[in-house]
Amino acid sequence: MKGMKNRLATVLAAAVLLFSLFGTQASAQGRFGVIGGMTFSNAERQALNRSTMNKYHVGVTYQLKLPLGFSVQPSLMYHVKGAKLSNVIPGADFTNTSDLTIGYLELPVSLQWGPDLLLFRPFLDVSPYIGYGLNNRMDAYIENLRPSEPVRNDWSELNRWEYGLGVGVGIEIWKFQVIGRYNWNFGSLYGHDDASEPDTSLVGIMREAFSRGHNLGGFTLSVSLLF
Repeated sequence: MKGMKNRLATVLAAAVLLFSLFGTQASAQGRFGVIGGMTFSNAERQALNRSTMNKYHVGVTYQLKLPLGFSVQPSLMYHVKGAKLSNVIPGADFTNTSDLTIGYLELPVSLQWGPDLLLFRPFLDVSPYIGYGLNNRMDAYIENLRPSEPVRNDWSELNRWEYGLGVGVGIEIWKFQVIGRYNWNFGSLYGHDDASEPDTSLVGIMREAFSRGHNLGGFTLSVSLLF
Protein backbone atom coordinates (compact mmCIF):
# COMPACT_ATOMS: atom_id res chain seq x y z
CA MET A 1 0.00 0.00 0.00
CA LYS A 2 2.84 2.37 0.83
CA GLY A 3 4.49 1.65 -2.54
CA MET A 4 1.20 2.30 -4.33
CA LYS A 5 0.81 5.67 -2.62
CA ASN A 6 4.40 6.60 -3.51
CA ARG A 7 3.84 5.78 -7.18
CA LEU A 8 0.58 7.70 -7.29
CA ALA A 9 2.32 10.64 -5.62
CA THR A 10 4.99 10.49 -8.33
CA VAL A 11 2.41 10.92 -11.11
CA LEU A 12 0.70 13.76 -9.26
CA ALA A 13 4.02 15.46 -8.51
CA ALA A 14 5.04 15.25 -12.17
CA ALA A 15 1.71 16.77 -13.18
CA VAL A 16 1.98 19.58 -10.64
CA LEU A 17 5.55 20.32 -11.76
CA LEU A 18 4.59 20.47 -15.42
CA PHE A 19 1.58 22.69 -14.81
CA SER A 20 3.60 24.92 -12.48
CA LEU A 21 6.38 25.35 -15.02
CA PHE A 22 3.94 26.17 -17.78
CA GLY A 23 1.88 28.33 -15.44
CA THR A 24 4.87 30.62 -14.90
CA GLN A 25 4.77 31.26 -18.64
CA ALA A 26 1.08 32.19 -18.54
CA SER A 27 0.43 35.03 -20.94
CA ALA A 28 -1.28 35.51 -24.26
CA GLN A 29 0.68 32.45 -25.39
CA GLY A 30 -0.62 30.12 -22.66
CA ARG A 31 -4.14 28.85 -21.96
CA PHE A 32 -5.68 26.48 -19.45
CA GLY A 33 -8.61 24.33 -20.48
CA VAL A 34 -10.70 21.21 -20.03
CA ILE A 35 -10.44 18.09 -22.15
CA GLY A 36 -12.65 15.07 -22.74
CA GLY A 37 -13.59 12.55 -25.35
CA MET A 38 -14.11 8.97 -26.45
CA THR A 39 -11.67 6.07 -26.28
CA PHE A 40 -11.97 3.11 -28.64
CA SER A 41 -9.61 0.46 -27.27
CA ASN A 42 -8.82 -3.21 -27.74
CA ALA A 43 -6.10 -5.80 -27.15
CA GLU A 44 -2.90 -5.77 -29.18
CA ARG A 45 -3.51 -9.43 -30.06
CA GLN A 46 -6.14 -8.71 -32.71
CA ALA A 47 -7.22 -12.35 -33.03
CA LEU A 48 -8.64 -12.18 -29.49
CA ASN A 49 -10.75 -9.06 -29.95
CA ARG A 50 -14.51 -9.63 -29.94
CA SER A 51 -15.24 -5.98 -30.59
CA THR A 52 -13.89 -2.54 -29.72
CA MET A 53 -14.50 -1.30 -26.17
CA ASN A 54 -15.90 2.23 -26.14
CA LYS A 55 -14.96 4.24 -23.05
CA TYR A 56 -14.00 7.83 -22.20
CA HIS A 57 -11.38 10.23 -20.86
CA VAL A 58 -11.79 13.57 -19.06
CA GLY A 59 -9.48 16.06 -17.36
CA VAL A 60 -7.69 19.40 -17.47
CA THR A 61 -5.09 20.69 -19.92
CA TYR A 62 -2.72 23.58 -20.53
CA GLN A 63 -1.47 24.81 -23.91
CA LEU A 64 1.78 26.74 -24.25
CA LYS A 65 2.39 28.16 -27.72
CA LEU A 66 5.96 28.34 -28.98
CA PRO A 67 7.57 29.98 -32.03
CA LEU A 68 7.46 28.49 -35.55
CA GLY A 69 4.07 26.84 -35.14
CA PHE A 70 5.04 24.58 -32.24
CA SER A 71 3.11 24.12 -29.00
CA VAL A 72 3.30 21.92 -25.90
CA GLN A 73 0.12 20.76 -24.19
CA PRO A 74 0.25 18.55 -21.06
CA SER A 75 -2.98 17.17 -19.62
CA LEU A 76 -3.99 15.35 -16.45
CA MET A 77 -6.86 12.96 -17.12
CA TYR A 78 -8.92 10.10 -15.81
CA HIS A 79 -8.77 7.66 -18.73
CA VAL A 80 -10.86 4.49 -18.97
CA LYS A 81 -9.79 1.83 -21.47
CA GLY A 82 -10.03 -1.92 -21.89
CA ALA A 83 -10.77 -4.83 -24.21
CA LYS A 84 -13.59 -7.22 -25.15
CA LEU A 85 -12.08 -10.65 -25.79
CA SER A 86 -13.23 -14.03 -27.09
CA ASN A 87 -11.78 -17.57 -27.12
CA VAL A 88 -9.03 -16.65 -24.68
CA ILE A 89 -8.67 -20.11 -23.11
CA PRO A 90 -6.22 -21.99 -25.38
CA GLY A 91 -7.51 -25.24 -26.90
CA ALA A 92 -11.00 -24.82 -25.46
CA ASP A 93 -13.86 -26.31 -27.51
CA PHE A 94 -16.46 -24.14 -25.79
CA THR A 95 -17.37 -20.48 -26.12
CA ASN A 96 -15.59 -18.19 -23.69
CA THR A 97 -15.56 -14.41 -23.59
CA SER A 98 -14.09 -11.90 -21.19
CA ASP A 99 -13.92 -8.14 -20.66
CA LEU A 100 -11.26 -6.06 -18.94
CA THR A 101 -11.74 -2.41 -17.99
CA ILE A 102 -9.06 -0.24 -16.33
CA GLY A 103 -9.29 3.38 -15.17
CA TYR A 104 -5.98 5.27 -15.19
CA LEU A 105 -4.76 8.59 -13.86
CA GLU A 106 -2.90 9.58 -17.01
CA LEU A 107 -0.41 12.32 -17.87
CA PRO A 108 0.03 12.82 -21.65
CA VAL A 109 2.22 15.60 -23.05
CA SER A 110 1.06 16.62 -26.52
CA LEU A 111 3.79 18.00 -28.79
CA GLN A 112 2.14 19.83 -31.67
CA TRP A 113 3.22 21.55 -34.87
CA GLY A 114 1.02 23.33 -37.37
CA PRO A 115 0.69 26.67 -39.19
CA ASP A 116 -1.67 29.34 -37.88
CA LEU A 117 -4.06 30.06 -40.76
CA LEU A 118 -5.88 32.84 -38.86
CA LEU A 119 -9.33 31.21 -38.89
CA PHE A 120 -8.05 27.80 -37.87
CA ARG A 121 -4.88 25.85 -37.15
CA PRO A 122 -4.33 22.29 -38.40
CA PHE A 123 -1.52 20.44 -36.64
CA LEU A 124 0.38 17.18 -36.25
CA ASP A 125 0.50 15.63 -32.80
CA VAL A 126 2.92 13.33 -30.96
CA SER A 127 2.00 12.50 -27.34
CA PRO A 128 4.13 10.41 -24.99
CA TYR A 129 2.24 9.51 -21.81
CA ILE A 130 2.46 7.75 -18.48
CA GLY A 131 -0.36 6.56 -16.26
CA TYR A 132 -1.20 4.79 -13.02
CA GLY A 133 -4.11 2.38 -12.60
CA LEU A 134 -6.77 3.47 -10.11
CA ASN A 135 -9.42 0.79 -10.62
CA ASN A 136 -10.24 -2.23 -12.76
CA ARG A 137 -13.00 -4.71 -13.48
CA MET A 138 -12.91 -8.18 -15.06
CA ASP A 139 -15.95 -10.05 -16.41
CA ALA A 140 -16.12 -13.48 -18.05
CA TYR A 141 -18.63 -15.88 -19.60
CA ILE A 142 -17.85 -19.57 -20.16
CA GLU A 143 -20.36 -21.74 -22.06
CA ASN A 144 -22.51 -24.07 -19.92
CA LEU A 145 -21.32 -22.41 -16.74
CA ARG A 146 -23.07 -19.74 -14.71
CA PRO A 147 -21.62 -16.28 -15.39
CA SER A 148 -19.01 -15.60 -12.74
CA GLU A 149 -19.19 -12.60 -10.47
CA PRO A 150 -17.13 -9.63 -11.71
CA VAL A 151 -13.71 -9.22 -10.14
CA ARG A 152 -13.02 -5.62 -9.13
CA ASN A 153 -9.72 -3.96 -8.25
CA ASP A 154 -7.60 -7.13 -8.31
CA TRP A 155 -4.03 -5.90 -8.90
CA SER A 156 -2.28 -9.11 -7.85
CA GLU A 157 -0.67 -9.59 -11.27
CA LEU A 158 -1.64 -6.49 -13.23
CA ASN A 159 0.95 -3.78 -13.80
CA ARG A 160 -0.55 -0.56 -12.49
CA TRP A 161 1.96 1.60 -14.36
CA GLU A 162 1.48 2.23 -18.08
CA TYR A 163 3.46 4.22 -20.60
CA GLY A 164 3.18 4.70 -24.32
CA LEU A 165 2.96 7.00 -27.32
CA GLY A 166 0.13 8.55 -29.30
CA VAL A 167 0.36 9.94 -32.84
CA GLY A 168 -2.37 11.87 -34.61
CA VAL A 169 -3.69 15.03 -36.21
CA GLY A 170 -5.84 17.85 -34.93
CA ILE A 171 -7.49 21.14 -35.71
CA GLU A 172 -7.91 24.22 -33.54
CA ILE A 173 -10.71 26.74 -34.15
CA TRP A 174 -11.01 29.70 -31.77
CA LYS A 175 -11.10 28.16 -28.26
CA PHE A 176 -11.86 24.63 -29.42
CA GLN A 177 -9.44 21.88 -30.31
CA VAL A 178 -10.16 18.43 -31.73
CA ILE A 179 -7.51 15.68 -31.89
CA GLY A 180 -7.74 12.19 -33.35
CA ARG A 181 -4.90 9.99 -32.14
CA TYR A 182 -3.81 6.35 -32.26
CA ASN A 183 -2.15 5.16 -29.06
CA TRP A 184 0.39 2.40 -28.47
CA ASN A 185 0.75 1.15 -24.91
CA PHE A 186 4.27 -0.19 -24.32
CA GLY A 187 5.34 -2.83 -21.84
CA SER A 188 3.39 -5.81 -20.56
CA LEU A 189 -0.01 -5.40 -18.94
CA TYR A 190 0.71 -8.40 -16.72
CA GLY A 191 3.80 -8.65 -14.59
CA HIS A 192 3.84 -12.46 -14.81
CA ASP A 193 4.00 -14.20 -18.18
CA ASP A 194 3.37 -17.70 -16.89
CA ALA A 195 0.45 -18.81 -19.05
CA SER A 196 1.68 -22.35 -19.76
CA GLU A 197 -1.41 -24.05 -18.34
CA PRO A 198 -5.06 -23.16 -19.04
CA ASP A 199 -6.65 -21.28 -16.18
CA THR A 200 -10.40 -20.59 -16.30
CA SER A 201 -10.36 -18.13 -13.41
CA LEU A 202 -10.90 -14.50 -14.39
CA VAL A 203 -7.35 -13.53 -13.47
CA GLY A 204 -6.01 -16.55 -15.37
CA ILE A 205 -8.02 -15.70 -18.49
CA MET A 206 -6.70 -12.16 -18.52
CA ARG A 207 -3.15 -13.28 -17.86
CA GLU A 208 -3.33 -15.59 -20.88
CA ALA A 209 -4.71 -12.82 -23.10
CA PHE A 210 -2.02 -10.31 -22.15
CA SER A 211 0.97 -12.59 -21.54
CA ARG A 212 4.28 -12.26 -23.38
CA GLY A 213 4.41 -8.49 -23.41
CA HIS A 214 0.94 -7.72 -24.79
CA ASN A 215 -1.07 -4.68 -23.76
CA LEU A 216 -3.95 -2.40 -24.77
CA GLY A 217 -4.04 0.01 -27.69
CA GLY A 218 -6.55 2.02 -29.64
CA PHE A 219 -7.91 5.29 -30.96
CA THR A 220 -8.91 8.38 -28.99
CA LEU A 221 -10.99 11.35 -30.12
CA SER A 222 -10.51 14.34 -27.81
CA VAL A 223 -12.14 17.77 -27.62
CA SER A 224 -10.58 20.60 -25.60
CA LEU A 225 -12.03 23.95 -24.59
CA LEU A 226 -9.21 26.44 -23.97
CA PHE A 227 -9.87 29.56 -21.91
